Amino acid sequence: MELERARETRPQEGSSSPGEWCPSALGRAFSKILHCLTGQEARLGTARDAALKDLGALIEDTECDRLFEGSGAPLRGMTELLGRVAKALEKYAAPPKEEDGRAEGHNQVAEKATEVGLLFLKLLGKVEASKNSPVCPEWKTGLRHLAGPIYVFAVTHSLEQPWTSPRSREVAREVLALLLQVTECGSVAGFLHGENEDEKGRFAVILGLLKPDLNKDSWKNNPAIKHVFSWTLQQVSRPWLNQHLERILPPSLLISDDYQTENKILGVRCLHHVVLNVPAADLLQYNRAQVLYHAIFNHLYTPEHHLIQVVLLCLLDLFPVLEKAQQWKGDGARPTTHCDEVLQLILTHMEPEHRLLLRRTYARHLPAFVKRLGILTVRHMKRLERVIIGYLEVYDGPEEEARLKILETLKLLMQHTWPRVSCRLVVLLKALLKLICDVARDQNLTPEPVKSALLQEATDCLILLDHCSQGQVKGLLANTLHSCEDSKVVNCIRKVQQVSEGTPFDGT
Repeated sequence: MELERARETRPQEGSSSPGEWCPSALGRAFSKILHCLTGQEARLGTARDAALKDLGALIEDTECDRLFEGSGAPLRGMTELLGRVAKALEKYAAPPKEEDGRAEGHNQVAEKATEVGLLFLKLLGKVEASKNSPVCPEWKTGLRHLAGPIYVFAVTHSLEQPWTSPRSREVAREVLALLLQVTECGSVAGFLHGENEDEKGRFAVILGLLKPDLNKDSWKNNPAIKHVFSWTLQQVSRPWLNQHLERILPPSLLISDDYQTENKILGVRCLHHVVLNVPAADLLQYNRAQVLYHAIFNHLYTPEHHLIQVVLLCLLDLFPVLEKAQQWKGDGARPTTHCDEVLQLILTHMEPEHRLLLRRTYARHLPAFVKRLGILTVRHMKRLERVIIGYLEVYDGPEEEARLKILETLKLLMQHTWPRVSCRLVVLLKALLKLICDVARDQNLTPEPVKSALLQEATDCLILLDHCSQGQVKGLLANTLHSCEDSKVVNCIRKVQQVSEGTPFDGT
């Protein structure tokens, strides 16, 4: 057998011939194993299992100086052959195409991953032993070919996914930990971008390995590839990310443009990471920021609360970049911004929306838009008024997140646009008093702390409304104390009167 001959035969000098990877018996043994993993024989389970068993024995029985020999012979060295074997093992353990991924298939993938992970642990153990060996200086060359495929395998199977099991995740995490130890990296981020300024890092190598599987025709053939790309991207931050911008934007846009909501969310998160970690000047170059904006903006038409959540977070961080390209010279009205466009669409969607999860998601981000626009929020005053009044009328469940955020929005709106508030005094006063009465009489399962928070926020809004209207609220509420019997309502009105009479107020 090739395995037995590999154990006994030493490579002869000058025996290399063009077109061969490694002419030694050891090289032939690895070549045969590689053929079993990548050729037509790979479809035969018995041949494949035998090849994996032989590979494990071969790694165990081979000394490190022979395992990493031949680094000086380009395209024929043992280290490059080992790199090809590592790639083949990573592909062998990869999960099947999404539409073919049934439960029994996932179980088989987890078993394969466990088996391959144990082989990688043996291989990395040899590299670790070679680091202290004076007779094996080629271990760095071997590691350069092995690190990429092993990293892709480890990330694929260490995340909690349908194709993994507790055992396969445990082995994959051990592989990743040993890989970091062998490469002398303190973290995955250090492994990718380099532990110091002089070290190049392996992010470009990983992107090169992922690239063939990240085009529009192939990225769904392996359901793990998008997660490996996304997770890897999240590990690289400023100032290392911008140099890879041309290689990370296309896959991120491709994933976000899918019809499945899960992929849309994953892609938008990748784009958000790019926005946060790439300088604005690089994003504005070649109109990249506009491309990002339009790709993300279109997702606002998909009524999925998880997607809307990540989209709004990304847009709020993209606005400062886009506004750097806009210059207002002070003559005439300020031009409308991308923030205006997004807020207008959000308010259009909020008015008729009846699904609580979407209402909460929209309301959660409304204060950030008012802060962003400041006085320019007056452009949206009428629609904001309708949304605020409509949302204050609807019970939002025990946590009352939507109504609390709407009250926060109202406070910010009155602070930024106070000259326009007095003409809306009656409408806003009625809405706030109705809310206070509803909360005070609430017999639902709303916790007392939430009720107290609602009453406090509504009271703060009344105080601000009184300041904006030059004390008119105090006059309109003067007779209410005598006719109202609810102690909670009376307490709120008294707070408004006390602050209006000169007591300091922290909300302005």
